[in-house]
Amino acid sequence: MTNNKPIRRGALSRGLSLSIAGARAGGAFAFDSALRKLRGEEGGNSERLDREAQRFARSLGELKGSYVKIGQMFALLGEHFLPAPLTTALHQLESQAQPLHWRHVEPLLRVALGSRYNELEIEPHALAAASLAQVHRARVVATDDAVVVKVQYPDLADMLDEDFDAVVKMLRLARWIPLSQDFDSWLATLRTQLHAEIDYPREMAIAKKLASALVKYDALTVEGVSLSVPTFWPRYSGNQWLTMDYVPGFQAGSPEVAALPQGRRNALGRLMLELFFVEIFELGFMQSDPNFGNYLISAEGDQLTLLDFGSVMTLDEPVQAALCDTIVAGHCNDDAGLLSGLQRLGCLKDDAGSHAQETFRTFVVNLLEPLRHPSQLPPEFLNASGEYCWGRSALLNRTGRHVAKLVASRQFTIPSADFALVARKLTGVFTFIAVLNAEFNAYDVIAPYLKRKAPKKHRTGRRT
Repeated sequence: MTNNKPIRRGALSRGLSLSIAGARAGGAFAFDSALRKLRGEEGGNSERLDREAQRFARSLGELKGSYVKIGQMFALLGEHFLPAPLTTALHQLESQAQPLHWRHVEPLLRVALGSRYNELEIEPHALAAASLAQVHRARVVATDDAVVVKVQYPDLADMLDEDFDAVVKMLRLARWIPLSQDFDSWLATLRTQLHAEIDYPREMAIAKKLASALVKYDALTVEGVSLSVPTFWPRYSGNQWLTMDYVPGFQAGSPEVAALPQGRRNALGRLMLELFFVEIFELGFMQSDPNFGNYLISAEGDQLTLLDFGSVMTLDEPVQAALCDTIVAGHCNDDAGLLSGLQRLGCLKDDAGSHAQETFRTFVVNLLEPLRHPSQLPPEFLNASGEYCWGRSALLNRTGRHVAKLVASRQFTIPSADFALVARKLTGVFTFIAVLNAEFNAYDVIAPYLKRKAPKKHRTGRRT
């Protein structure tokens, strides 16, 4: 069902709605905290707090557009240091996007394309909708090529900072985010990433860059399964609209993909993991949004298409080096190298005690479990052929317990936004593979990177 109401409403009413939600949530938070202190409790998750978190998430959903996207980003990247009731409520925004009615979209495209509008036959019914844009199938009249037109919702660029500030103000009013320079830096990176996702010329340029880069890596074809990047049409693209080839396919969790042969699903999972390592160790930029909607699998399972290049992040050399060092050290049980990498990424204080160090070390080592040498893999998660069963391992549920310990520690520091984005990408990759119920050992994926000379240590810097 399409939504007949445009997204943009008066700025005053939008801000007022959030202020009210924030005041209510702040009151609930304070009330819950006072009750816990009176009872001598350390933790708490009252029904009142849950209810107000749900109310706030509904407010974002009703305001639509950038508010929904901002809520989604906080849910994905703040789940380890924001209150559980809040992230649980915000995760519900991921499935709430509804397209605008065609009568609101068509005038935008007519103005944007001018005389070129008649060169396309655009289907009025949206093929898909997200928080910042929606997609329509179309046909290039002259060539009969099937394409899709991605249309950005109106006024986003003008109100993005205003909406972001309103959400941050609410979260601080509710005392759900800390007042600290570390968190201010995290918010600044989040804001930058948000602006990047509505920069369509940048998205098209990055897609072309990634397509060119992938040609160099033969390893990104696994047992007959290859990666693909759609071709863009500059003639029908601009600041707020993009046109690219239409690519049919299915998402990882679909029945069609589940019905593929085991060997094909294994190859798809391995290909996704290969891509992650090429992005981190070779390219220095990666698609950071792990949403299944950003990947399409062909009906035969022989092609994995990458979509949505607005979420691509670029790592500067010091951050890239620290990430590579951390992964390699964690895999090789190099505790000193691992702790150094985590400190350079801002995840551990220089004076962190032994408890915090050991908790972080255990978390990273456990997360890298599928990459161990076959002789070191837990036998309970292997099939009869000695292959790791990604779905059965429940890896992320097990590592989640260690995350809870990290957050509870007084020595816990908010990780840099770079690390949060990469960690989210890695867990997304593992989830993708687990949903495929793939069965394969991944040691030979990481092995080539273990043999390389490690980058120089103790370099500092952040993403630019």
